[in-house]
Amino acid sequence: MVLPIIKYGHPVLRKKGERIENITPEIKKLIADMFETMEENHGVGLAAQQVGVAKQLTVIDVRGVTDRPSTLEFNGQLADLAENMPLVLINPEVTPVGEPVSGGEGCLSFPEVYAEITRPGAVDVQALNERGQPMAFRCTGLLARAVQHETDHLNGILFIDRMDKKVKAELQPDLDELQAATKEELKKAK
Repeated sequence: MVLPIIKYGHPVLRKKGERIENITPEIKKLIADMFETMEENHGVGLAAQQVGVAKQLTVIDVRGVTDRPSTLEFNGQLADLAENMPLVLINPEVTPVGEPVSGGEGCLSFPEVYAEITRPGAVDVQALNERGQPMAFRCTGLLARAVQHETDHLNGILFIDRMDKKVKAELQPDLDELQAATKEELKKAK
């Protein structure tokens, strides 16, 4: 089922997600719904907070992006990216290992807002997969960027928090408008 995407201004986007201790039928359904929602909205990543659930869960799939290459390594061995997508990351822990790199980012919770964000170019990731099994990998490129962006969401951090101050100031009128519209929708829903 395609779920509504939570927009900037909703308080759940600032909530740190609860750790997931068991892969329940509800969690499995949430994962399936998140993939469907991400695909419907043409995203490469989606965090549980973006569908209104404050849990440590994100889904990622960068297979369709050819102009921003990624690498994926398990135990120091390069892996076929397409064979290992899509990814489910539960309770992820991310460790930066690469030099900072600037790259364009957008976010489904911020329609039509894009900016250059500087993040480590490579990260080590430890998480549980959709079966609750531990996994560890190193990634670079767009995959590393997506992992960091989504993991930030799981901790209540938004990509606007990582923007250059000047860029954010330029985007502030759009951000204020989006936030006001979201708050108005929340009032109407009460």
